Amino acid sequence: EGWAGDDHDESTAAVTAQLRAIDAINPADAAFPDAVAGGVLAVGVNPGSCNPIGGQSVALRTVGRTVDEMVLRSPAGMKSALGENPKKCYGDKGQYPMTRMGTAAVIRQALTQAVADLARLRAGGDPLEPVDLGRRALMAVLAGEMPWRQHVHRADDIATAIRLSDEFGYRLVIDHGTEAHLLADVIAERGIPVLLGPLLSGRVKVEMRHAEFGNAAVLAAAGVELSLVTDHPVVPIGQARVQAALAVREGLPAAVALRALTLHPARALGVDDRIGSIEVGKDADLVLWEGDPLQVSGRAVAAFARGRQVLG
Repeated sequence: EGWAGDDHDESTAAVTAQLRAIDAINPADAAFPDAVAGGVLAVGVNPGSCNPIGGQSVALRTVGRTVDEMVLRSPAGMKSALGENPKKCYGDKGQYPMTRMGTAAVIRQALTQAVADLARLRAGGDPLEPVDLGRRALMAVLAGEMPWRQHVHRADDIATAIRLSDEFGYRLVIDHGTEAHLLADVIAERGIPVLLGPLLSGRVKVEMRHAEFGNAAVLAAAGVELSLVTDHPVVPIGQARVQAALAVREGLPAAVALRALTLHPARALGVDDRIGSIEVGKDADLVLWEGDPLQVSGRAVAAFARGRQVLG
């Protein structure tokens, strides 16, 4: 199962910045107890990758009766997609955009409008009457209130993502980043975080032909702030640590692998003031392991969310 079932893509318009992932998440999904059993107490959930601009992500705990009580931050980013997914989604319907050029142009057009909207707002006017929620959300991106979560695999598409972020000045986070290792020095120099994965799914798309567990070590060695993600349900969320273990086998330092599952993703989601490390003043989210969590034989035996025991 997935966090949102079949509600992950509103594939009726190329720009749907007004959508919020929080409105499509079912807290009764079996993935949530699976996450806790696998030692995962917080996740980031994005809209799907059909649209060039897909909507607003949410950071939430994996324990709770309603999504509202699970939320750590909403919105936690604006989802965007480059590459084959939007091309296929709209190309199969004979609609724009059908090419990489078209996808980038859709994004650029929407953000150019947001630049003009923000300028008028800062000058004392309100350009959005009646209210347009999507344009307001894009203004929030440009104002630095949330990062741009870029679904991207190929190195040339990563270069496009960087080009667009340079044009509009938003905070870029790379999701997937299958070929990010080919531009590791460029990404590190610009301080762009990479949420790498899924790594267990195989090369299921042409864009993933260079997927390797060793890519994580290349990124880390270059100084990229690396997170490891499963893209649940592509790889079940409970297997997050297995991906990390296999990346360690291929050269990723174990300490970096642990940060790639804890502090680094918390930073990318903007919730590292509450979770991601054991520090005074944070939320006391802890997992106790029997054995090494980076070994297949390791097992989560107890977990605590905000100091309350939720496993064991």
